[in-house]
Amino acid sequence: MKKKIISVVSAGALLCSMLTGCGSSAGGSGDNGELNVFVWTEYVSESAIEAFEKESGIKVNMSTYSSNEDLLAKLKSESKGAYDVILPSDYAVEYLIAQGNLEELDKDRLTNLVNIDETYLNEAYDPGNVYTVPYEGGVACIAVNTSKVDKEITSYADLFDPSLEGQIVVLDDYRAVIGMTERSMGLSMNETDPATLAEVEEKLLSLKNNIKLYDSDSPKSALISGDCSVGMVWSAEVALSMEENPDIKIVYPSDGAYVFLDNWAIPKGAKNYDNAMEFINFMLSAEAAQMNISDFPYLCPNTAALELMGEEYVNNEAKNVPAEVIESGEFVSYLDTDTLAIYDDMWTKLKQ
Repeated sequence: MKKKIISVVSAGALLCSMLTGCGSSAGGSGDNGELNVFVWTEYVSESAIEAFEKESGIKVNMSTYSSNEDLLAKLKSESKGAYDVILPSDYAVEYLIAQGNLEELDKDRLTNLVNIDETYLNEAYDPGNVYTVPYEGGVACIAVNTSKVDKEITSYADLFDPSLEGQIVVLDDYRAVIGMTERSMGLSMNETDPATLAEVEEKLLSLKNNIKLYDSDSPKSALISGDCSVGMVWSAEVALSMEENPDIKIVYPSDGAYVFLDNWAIPKGAKNYDNAMEFINFMLSAEAAQMNISDFPYLCPNTAALELMGEEYVNNEAKNVPAEVIESGEFVSYLDTDTLAIYDDMWTKLKQ
């Protein structure tokens, strides 16, 4: 996955009213009713939800999760049809497809799919985008409060330095933190060899004393307040932290970043399929994507929205992740049950 260079044009030439159906499927199936949406915490703009409700007449019930594992566990425990739209990351999509747990998308209804940069389509976890379409993405990067940390930090490997004891907030996400450890050792984030994973565990546990807080919901809070001086967090969290505290800077790890792409999908047995298709198409519109990026400035695959955002977003490397960072990074893949058990055991030991 790599980022194309997007030329910036005047946003004024592109502005039009969302409520007249510009770039969206106003009316859609024509059905009123409800839609049950299950998405990542602090990731979908309330403004975009309200705009969809106003245009469609469909009431959105939105609930949230903090990790792909939470999503997968909830889908397993809830009765079929509990959710109509979900937002899994790449490797979770791979798993859900393999398990037969996603509905195929009706591409004829996705008139706004033309807004998505082809670079982000046809990924290995969903060839042909049969089941999913991209939403936003980014990397797990490093935040450093330069007023509190004298040490130069350029990589994931630097986070293991004992001088950072009790200073780091990390994502409460075992694939991200273990993946970071693997990358710091020059390994893939999808390592499966048990002997190698034993070495990964040893290094992972050496990070324990440096970690002050696990937080995937709002790790920026600890950075902004100064409770933590270093973070291994999502890129947009760093961007938002930098706006509140100018001493915070972003570092893209030289050892290769954890890269993710989140995707709209419809769970198998969704009770409101037509409404779900209308919602997804709406979220692919330039205007809805602009609302989402403005509130949660992650990497945006929507080229039409990028044109509306203008230079402030496009030229901000904390918001618009540089192409070379994406190219040198790695997606995590869904691993076999035995390997996942090893990863889970490592994570349990780290958090004990």
